[in-house]
Amino acid sequence: MIYLKTDEEIELLRESNLLVAKTLGEVAKLIKPGVTTLELDKRAEEFIRDHDAIPGFLNYQGFPNSLCTSVNEQVVHGIPNKKPLKEGDIVSVDCGVLKNEFYGDSAYTFGVGQLSPEVEDLLKTTKEALYKGIENAVAGKRLGDIGYAVQRHSEAKGYSVVREMVGHGVGKNLHESPEVPNYGRRGYGVLLKPGMVIAIEPMINLGKRNIVQESDGWTIRTIDKMVSAHFEHTVAVGKNEADILSSFKFVEEVLTLQS
Repeated sequence: MIYLKTDEEIELLRESNLLVAKTLGEVAKLIKPGVTTLELDKRAEEFIRDHDAIPGFLNYQGFPNSLCTSVNEQVVHGIPNKKPLKEGDIVSVDCGVLKNEFYGDSAYTFGVGQLSPEVEDLLKTTKEALYKGIENAVAGKRLGDIGYAVQRHSEAKGYSVVREMVGHGVGKNLHESPEVPNYGRRGYGVLLKPGMVIAIEPMINLGKRNIVQESDGWTIRTIDKMVSAHFEHTVAVGKNEADILSSFKFVEEVLTLQS
């Protein structure tokens, strides 16, 4: 069942997603060699609660933390821990909040210190692929158009697309129908309509697309242990263009100041 949101509900979703965006901006201020992902998690939880919201991931189906922090070959659902980040690492930070009964959900992959050119290019391409997908989140197109756009852009650069993990609808539940794959055929899949709100989240690997779940029951990593990048926006399908409800503005303001 796909729930179409009213204009009022979309504004509540925007509020939740902008809080996620601001939380990621706070996290961005802390990321450097020597910091632990548990420290990032603690700051995120404090910031979310200070803004009268609840961390959306904490205790969700038993997940133990407020952020998913996935380092290097970890694709998604990494559990924050006390291991310090190192120069040249990448860390995907996925954040969710629940505010006014609606969820926000967004992710950004950060470089820690200086990255190698090939990893830098992976991050750039994954983020570009996200926006290629968003360009197709328009009424009258189909889900396959989004996946096709993400897949085509990523594979043209020689990267591979994770298939088992997908985007999803967002609303009063963190994960709603429909599923939003990062691969697909143009003109196939669910018809996109105004009022649909979906999380588009490319997970793109430097090596092969195959993944495995680690023994903690959560963390997904690449089988070949090559790095993976992950960027995510929550968007409302529009008549002429998608309405991006989350934002990377706060993250990018911090990164610009640091560079």
